[in-house]
Amino acid sequence: MNDTFNIKRFGWLFKKTLLERPMQIFGFTGLILAIILIAYFICKSQIGFGAAQNISFIWGLAGGGCFLASFVFGYFSSNASGSSYLTLPASHFEKWLCGILIAGVLYPFIFLLFYRIMDAGFVAMYHNSLDPDNPLYKIQYASVYLFSFTGRLATKVYPIYLLLTGVALTGSLYFNKAGFIKTAISFCAVCFGLFALNWLFARVLFENLDGAFPFTYVDVLVGKEVGSIGLPKKMFQIWMYALDYIIPIIFWILAYIRLREKEF
Repeated sequence: MNDTFNIKRFGWLFKKTLLERPMQIFGFTGLILAIILIAYFICKSQIGFGAAQNISFIWGLAGGGCFLASFVFGYFSSNASGSSYLTLPASHFEKWLCGILIAGVLYPFIFLLFYRIMDAGFVAMYHNSLDPDNPLYKIQYASVYLFSFTGRLATKVYPIYLLLTGVALTGSLYFNKAGFIKTAISFCAVCFGLFALNWLFARVLFENLDGAFPFTYVDVLVGKEVGSIGLPKKMFQIWMYALDYIIPIIFWILAYIRLREKEF
């Protein structure tokens, strides 16, 4: 039998993980979806369909996925559960892959399916509530439509989801207790530190600094006007690609490395 990966052994592990902690996995997922449903309804009533769709999608996918990911490897909150998990007859790669499938495949699939049904239901109710005899019927009808999973906002949220879930998975293995809170604080501290360090270097290089964003651009005062100095287009594309894909992948790999360290 392969010591790294065996499909039958992995199937048993995946099934055990789902059935052993249904409250943490399915319970949290159900809670997240319920909150998103309520948030969609409230935002739709207060600030309109577009904002409701955007807010619920961002927080549901990126925020909910990050929250769930912080519990996937939550076996190490106590020595007993941690030791029991480490002694399971499965490789560390299979355990890591199990967490990846739950946080990176299962949850997005459930959320996107739920979101599509929820969004379609609200949009259909709105369309059915319109008066066909109203002169503005066509304009009102066309103003509300299904949220696009391939639209501009959605394609920006997917990399954020990958990054935050990778950070959450890694943090849950480094912080045994209150992992989500400690990871969030650590991540925010690192981001704040990068912004502060970037500002400091930019301040040294540009006396009339007006603003700066890490590795992207600086704004400088030229008389009474503000001018921007940005990365060359090619370098900007490389940096954005790294930010969207390379850095999230690094965090997912770090989770694997940390899980492997715990087994020794």
